[in-house]
Amino acid sequence: MPEGDTIFRSARSLHRALAGKPVTAFRSAYPLLTRFHDDTPLTGQTVELVESRGKWLLIHFSGGGTMATHMLMSGAWHIYKPGERWQKPPSTARIVLENRDYLAIGFNVPVAEMHTPQSLVRDRRIPPSDGDLLRPDFDAEAALQRVRSQANEEIAVVLLDQKILAGVGNVFKSEVCFVTGLNPFRRVSTMTQDQVAHAIAVARRQLASNVMEDSPDTIVTYRGTGRRTTNQADPTASLWVYGRKGQPCRKCGERIRSRLQGVDVRITFWCPRCQPTPDGIQIDG
Repeated sequence: MPEGDTIFRSARSLHRALAGKPVTAFRSAYPLLTRFHDDTPLTGQTVELVESRGKWLLIHFSGGGTMATHMLMSGAWHIYKPGERWQKPPSTARIVLENRDYLAIGFNVPVAEMHTPQSLVRDRRIPPSDGDLLRPDFDAEAALQRVRSQANEEIAVVLLDQKILAGVGNVFKSEVCFVTGLNPFRRVSTMTQDQVAHAIAVARRQLASNVMEDSPDTIVTYRGTGRRTTNQADPTASLWVYGRKGQPCRKCGERIRSRLQGVDVRITFWCPRCQPTPDGIQIDG
């Protein structure tokens, strides 16, 4: 599943390709989108802003509507120039948005819906803008209070909650816990305020380090989702613990362990020596 860094990069590229330009054509495989377009045509409207909010990507139109998409496991946005060959089959195109210079195509996008300003605020699945870890206006103090309010939850579960910290996915969840030395099964109630603040700061830093800085004029048509949380140049050593069950810890040599965690049964990786188990908790993995 794409995490916050991937969605941020997609939104940045889409904004550069679409913002300030009138829409010349729109089509979609989703009846709710086409019905909105029939009632309030998107053609002729201008894209005002494309932004990411955690794992959601939002396209705001001058007529007041907002298209919200979520990629889940299969979706991706690509950008092409007119006449350029697509890298995925046309049959997988769920949304096509065109202007005079570019085509923005949502391939296999599983969740797509239109919102008014009012319905966007009411939708509790979509985080507010200041809850996104990659936003310049991210409110770290408010995030700290949100994390601490989940006192009885395990820290790795809280990190994945998009209403708490928008943008952290399963990879970054394990990597943040490792870098901060926190056992992922530790309850928030056992953490100090400084430990919570440190985890939030590391999450922001890791996400930001995976958002490639480039020219403001650059349009990225397609990019993979490889990411790095270590400082090692070796491409095979890009992550500390994620996906490395049974392999030696890059810091201490202990074997990395894994276990399913939380009601959503997401896999978690950790080093039992660098991230010692809290007293009284038995972990098999």
